[in-house]
Amino acid sequence: MKIPADQIVATVVATSFAAGLNVYATVATLGLLGHYDWLTLPPALAMLGSWWVIGISTALFGVEFFADKIPAFDLIWNALHTFIRVPVAALLAYRATATLSPLEQLAATAAGAAIAFAAHGGKTAARTAVSASPEPFSNAALSLGEDGFAIFLTWFATQHPYSAAAIVAILLVIIILLARWVLRSLRSLFRGAEEAVVR
Repeated sequence: MKIPADQIVATVVATSFAAGLNVYATVATLGLLGHYDWLTLPPALAMLGSWWVIGISTALFGVEFFADKIPAFDLIWNALHTFIRVPVAALLAYRATATLSPLEQLAATAAGAAIAFAAHGGKTAARTAVSASPEPFSNAALSLGEDGFAIFLTWFATQHPYSAAAIVAILLVIIILLARWVLRSLRSLFRGAEEAVVR
């Protein structure tokens, strides 16, 4: 049975957001779902169901699980993962849309990268705000929430792609609005500092 193009795109939207939060959890979840036939992976992504891919991504998820919960170090970890989460999300989107036209595939790949970057940016911004707190528990709780949500969203996207894409759309709007608010606040802060220096 051929999967409709809009369903493929909806799934790509949701899994790209999940990859932006935790790419290893996303790949491991997709791999396990595919391996146990709970999900029919597109032929171009069939390799995700291999025990090698599942094992490596699960091991890396284990490393990230602990690294991402150490205050201050998690900021370095997330900064480095800008160069992993976004490209892997783009690659997953590209491979998942292999049955679409070249133009549609290119658009889906760009959208996957942009969505992953937005999710990654939102995660990093939230982590920066929480890291200012002296106690480590809020940092660990936020990280656990991100891990759980990445796994849930990946699974949910395979069962209810349109609903999952709608959730991501709402989250993207929130991230964009918060980013604009932060930028406006920073501009006001710098403008006030400049005026104080001039006086």
